[in-house]
Amino acid sequence: MIADIRKDAEQRMAKAVAAFGQALRKLRTGRAHTSLLEQIQVDYYGSHVPLNQAANIAVEDARTLSVTPWEPKMVQVIEKAIMSSDLGLNPVTAGIVIRVPLPALTEERRRDLARHISRDAEQARVAVRNVRRDVMNDLKELLKERAITEDEERKAQGVIQELTDRHVAEIDSVSEEKQKEIMQV
Repeated sequence: MIADIRKDAEQRMAKAVAAFGQALRKLRTGRAHTSLLEQIQVDYYGSHVPLNQAANIAVEDARTLSVTPWEPKMVQVIEKAIMSSDLGLNPVTAGIVIRVPLPALTEERRRDLARHISRDAEQARVAVRNVRRDVMNDLKELLKERAITEDEERKAQGVIQELTDRHVAEIDSVSEEKQKEIMQV
């Protein structure tokens, strides 16, 4: 019973860390990365789909992405979708290939991104702590129902706290690494 609760808590905490990692991948760091464009929504014959389902996205060089639509008719639609996104990118069309040059990050923009990372990291830490709170409440309920002893509850609380500390430390290290990457010129 306690093992199931621990396993569930570990899975939920890992999901919070993974969600934080996904949020960080979408941030622009000055280097071209395909995940930057993947979630842009494109009007594909009446339905909105992510760009990676309507075109091939590739890294051309350190500061340029290339987007090759699967259908030539989609070039203008994809170009418009990239321009209207909040990423501040200006695509250049060369035939059926759309090149997206990434401008260099300014110091002010780097600081804004660092603050954004800090805010996202705090949200991830709160999510992990919320899982801990839920599990601690579950343990108290089991104790009230006399399904576990006080010693088992204390031991389980220690294990859950170790899990929480480990996941929070992982969030902190990922956050610091991403902030260093962004602040690099």
